[in-house]
Amino acid sequence: MLSTLQRSSRYPSAIRRLHTSALEVVERPAPEETVTGSFSAFIHGVQPDQLSQTVLRRSKRMVLDSIGVGLLGSTTQVCQLALQHCQHMYAPDDISSVYGHSGIRLSPTLAAFVNGVATHSMDFDDTWHPATHPSGAVLPAILAVSDMLPNNIKPSGLDFLLAFNVGIEIQGRLMRFSNEARNIPKRFHPPSVVGTMGSAAACARLLSLERAQCSHALAIAASLAGAPMANAATQSKPLHIGNASRLGLEAALLASRGLEASPLVLDAVHGVAGFSAFYEDYTPQPMASPEEGEPHFLLEEQDIGFKRFPAHLGMHWVVDAAASVHKLLVDAGGGAFSPGLIREILLRVPPSKYINRPFPESEHQARHSFQFSACSALLDGEVTVHSFLPAAFQRPELHALLSRVRMEHPPRQPRQL
Repeated sequence: MLSTLQRSSRYPSAIRRLHTSALEVVERPAPEETVTGSFSAFIHGVQPDQLSQTVLRRSKRMVLDSIGVGLLGSTTQVCQLALQHCQHMYAPDDISSVYGHSGIRLSPTLAAFVNGVATHSMDFDDTWHPATHPSGAVLPAILAVSDMLPNNIKPSGLDFLLAFNVGIEIQGRLMRFSNEARNIPKRFHPPSVVGTMGSAAACARLLSLERAQCSHALAIAASLAGAPMANAATQSKPLHIGNASRLGLEAALLASRGLEASPLVLDAVHGVAGFSAFYEDYTPQPMASPEEGEPHFLLEEQDIGFKRFPAHLGMHWVVDAAASVHKLLVDAGGGAFSPGLIREILLRVPPSKYINRPFPESEHQARHSFQFSACSALLDGEVTVHSFLPAAFQRPELHALLSRVRMEHPPRQPRQL
């Protein structure tokens, strides 16, 4: 089913010609006109005879030097820790379960990765404010840890939930230290940042790491965190959650073996970016020590948002509004209505380029399209899992409605969802 959902579909050219102003929003320059395109053209097209003698001589020296320092570096403690880690985690005896595949087992970190990808593959996972997807980065990691622990030290249900909540809390705290994090993201996909930190924290707790090791786990995770928003609405976006889960687990395991990192990664240190590398207005505050009283969990004051259909959070408000209009039209038409009666659809939404997609060309883009969500709800009165299947996605009447959508961004509307 997933392979079917992931197929791209393109709109007929006749539909595209219906609304020139909307098309202008999504017209893209030819690949050779973009920086990324120029890089890919170079990678693909450069030939050996285009290397000068000077370049050849210098690059040979670089290769020899790199091999030499690598051989020397193989004797260091950090290399031995990394080697032991990989020998253990990628050993042939796979021990961790994979969602939906009872007969398959993977190494713990790879299971965390695959299960994290599965969690976010349809953008159906939970959300919070400031906006992130907190559970998908944490749960696969601590499930993998539970699988890898010997039977005599398996965590109890309460220990498991505590570790999970530690991972959720760390994410929430970090997001609240930045005003930038409260707005629609532009640079980093939030779960690729705070999710990695939350995964590391949860795994460190479940592994019963010492305090200093927990600090190192967070700092190691910060070095492994971050993914660009440019990959939103593509098949690569679910990798952000998978990597957050996997790399957070790896950070905790590396810390458990003694690998050290900056003890100030979450502090504001002038002239040296720690976590502020991800949020420029990052203003951290210390957390109260559990030894000084009952800890206050953010989850207690702010519940998690669970989605009713598999799409970006911002689509839910648009769908609710469009579904209400659908009901009015159906009632006025005696139980039915013709989409042809709709001359224009006006959407007033916060400005956000990555969820402003007038003519989505894949199910992943459709899940991040104000326009698609509104038109689907106008036609059907709801949006469901089936709304993104090819039979629904490719309907001519849906394409016709898309051509009639106009967007406005009220100046006083908050840049939040």
